[in-house]
Amino acid sequence: MKVNIKNSILELQDGDITQIQTDAIVNAANENLVLGGGVAGAIRTKGGPEIQAECNKIGGTFVGGAVITTAGNLKAKHVIHAVGPRMGEGNENEKLKNATLSSLKLADENNLKSISFPAISAGIFGFPIQSCAKIMLQTTIEYLNGKTRLQKVIFCLFGNDSYQVFAKQLKQEIS
Repeated sequence: MKVNIKNSILELQDGDITQIQTDAIVNAANENLVLGGGVAGAIRTKGGPEIQAECNKIGGTFVGGAVITTAGNLKAKHVIHAVGPRMGEGNENEKLKNATLSSLKLADENNLKSISFPAISAGIFGFPIQSCAKIMLQTTIEYLNGKTRLQKVIFCLFGNDSYQVFAKQLKQEIS
C-alpha cells in the first residue's frame, strides 16, 4: 500500500527490513544498543559485526531517542537505532512518538531521502500493535506534512497480521 503525503511517499510492506534498500533502516533498539533478538538480531546477523562495534562506541541512548550507524553488509546505507518503550514502564505512547520522531529528524539531519521502519516496541517490548500503528503513522504523517527532505518512508512489517493492522490504520489516517 502506497500513499502520497505532501512531497513524500508513505508505503507499507510485508517483509524483511534487512532486505530493504533505503538510505536507512530503523532498528528497534534497547537503551544499551546491544543488538540482541528480533529485528536487532537480524540486523546484527546480516549486517555484520561493525554495526555492533559502532553501537558500542556510541554506548547507548535514552528511551525515545535514536542514533545512527553505518549498515555494514546490509542493502541500506545506515541503521538508525531507535529506542522504543517497554510496555508497563510508563508514558509509553509519548516515548514511542519520540522514538519515531527522533528517527525521522536524524534521517533529515543526515540528508537521507528514504527510511524504513519496523513496528517499534511491538515485539518483545510488548507494545500493542494497534497502538503502535496509530502512533507511528500519525507521527510520520504529521512530520511529512512539515518541512522535510525525506522522499520515502516505508513501514516494513513482519507478517500479514501486522501489515493488515497498519493498512487499516493508514486508511483511517488518510480518509
